[in-house]
Order: sequence, then C-alpha cells, then structure tokens
Amino acid sequence: MERRVKAAFEQNLKVLPMDEILPMRRLEDSILRSVKYRRIARSVAEVGVIEPLVVAKPRGQGPWMLLDGHVRLSILKELGERDVRCLISDDDEAFTYNRRVNRLATIQEHYMIVRALERGVPEEKLARALDVDVKAIQRKRDMLCGICPEVVEMLKDRSVNPSTFTMLRKMRAVRQIEAAELMISAGNFTGSYARALLAATRQSDLVRPDKPKKIGGMTPEQMARMEREMASLTADFKALESSYGDDVLHLVIASGYLSRLTANPAVEQWLATRHPEILSGFRSIISVASLDEAVEAEGDEEAMTSDDGLVAGGASLWAKPSLNTGVSDPP
Repeated sequence: MERRVKAAFEQNLKVLPMDEILPMRRLEDSILRSVKYRRIARSVAEVGVIEPLVVAKPRGQGPWMLLDGHVRLSILKELGERDVRCLISDDDEAFTYNRRVNRLATIQEHYMIVRALERGVPEEKLARALDVDVKAIQRKRDMLCGICPEVVEMLKDRSVNPSTFTMLRKMRAVRQIEAAELMISAGNFTGSYARALLAATRQSDLVRPDKPKKIGGMTPEQMARMEREMASLTADFKALESSYGDDVLHLVIASGYLSRLTANPAVEQWLATRHPEILSGFRSIISVASLDEAVEAEGDEEAMTSDDGLVAGGASLWAKPSLNTGVSDPP
C-alpha cells in the first residue's frame, strides 16, 4: 500500500502583515551591532528579501509564529516595510526547521558570485549587496584559480576560510590534494592551519620551487624541521590508513576471544596465579573499545618516556593543528 508523504510547507507563498507575525525570540544587542547583521541589512536594502520568512499557522485567532527570519524581520521593520512574503509551515517547531538548513559553503558562494557576474551584475552592486569591498568580490571570484579540480571536489561542501585557498595555490596539485586530505582528517580549514601545511611543504612541491618560502614568524631552520616531521607523519598516516580495516577486525576478534577465555573461572585463576602479567595484558585488550583508544594510550606512553617533547607531540601537532605561525586568520 502506497503512503503519501505530507508536505511540510504550503506550495504558495503568502504575503502577511508584519504586525501579525510574532517573533519567537528577542535579538540581542550584540547581534544588532554585528557585521553579519549589517551585511544582511545592506543586502535587503539593495535587492530585497530573497529568502522568505518561515512562519507557522496560528492556533485559533493568534498571531503567526516566526520560525526563521528574525534578523530579516527586524531589518524590514527598520526600513518601514508593512508586509512581507512568508513560507507557511505545518510544524510549529523552529528546531525541526533549522536543523535541516544547509548553510552556503565557501566554494558554493564562489560559484554564486561567478554566476551573477556572468549574468551581467556589476561588481559594485554585488559589493553593496554583500556589504563588502569590491576587491573582496574580485578575490572570491578568482578564489579557485590555480586550485586543482580534485581539491575543489573535496572541499565543495566545507566551510573553508578563503585565505586557505591562497596557501593551497602556492602548492603543486599533488601536494594540494595531500593538504586537503589532512585538513579533512583534522576537521580544520583555517588559514593558520593552511600556513602550517605550507611551511611543512617541501620546496620541490611548490609551484615556484626556485622561490624560497616566507612564513611570518618562522625561520628557514624551523620550516626545514617541519618538512622532515611532515614527511614522517604523512608516511605513518598512509600506512595506518591502509591497514586500519584489518587492524579493527583483528582487534574485535581478539577482544571477543580473550573476553570469553578470561570469563572461565578456572582459566582466569590459573593465569592470575602463574602469569599475572599476561592476564593484565588480556584485560587491557578487552577494555579497549576501539583502535582510537589504543593509539591514544600508546601515544600517551610514548610522550611520557620521550626525551624530545616536540617529537613526542608531533602527532598531536598535526592532529590538532593550532600551530601559531605568526599570522592569524582575518576576521
């Protein structure tokens, strides 16, 4: 039997008086003074409201409940507007709506700007609509110049700092892909991390190998050391990646077998009496729920016994890339 899926919204937009729309929260003063609020205000004043407000049907004779669009409603009231186009929702839960909203990724924003420019929209008008400088529009227009298609595909749905692409552009295509994989693994797409990856890139992997790297706050000796550490960490990462599936399978099988073995009172008593160190090792394997915990435990032991703190903390340096290269991301 076929089941019809009920639409969550009415198909047609409805123009409502703003006096009949009830906001579900109050905008803080910090939001009203923010750069984002000012940009949305400039965009609404320049091109109007593109994305309609989302409201829920009133219960009885009550007002319409505003689910999404509090900033836009506030701006429209400041502009003296009386009516606004709204999308009518059958659900009055704002959380249900907002959790399904996909924000515009950096590369998608680039494509949007390029498409607008190709259709004849002047750069000055786009800059006014987005409340940015014309040079910022030009930078976003040329953002993917020199970036290989594989990296574009990998980062197309990510929120990436635009300055990250400036760093990637200085690398060869193969190194760009390696850097993108590291950023995805670490979940870090900031310009600072990209500068750290650039500092750890070999001179031969740069687009201009004859031009020495210049990273603010770092000496050539420090960059050379980062290159050596990066090469070692990359090799270890690829080796672990290739064997991770088999290692997990072996860990699960071994853990299950040892758990059943030590559950036998006679075996446990014999091991505790004659080989307590083996029993302790068995219990450690059983207690580890995943390879991640095993690697963390091993890493902690190595860090405690290593004489060189930088080498011991090398893995965490790249796994949690908060390396200060002397230059911070633009706000």
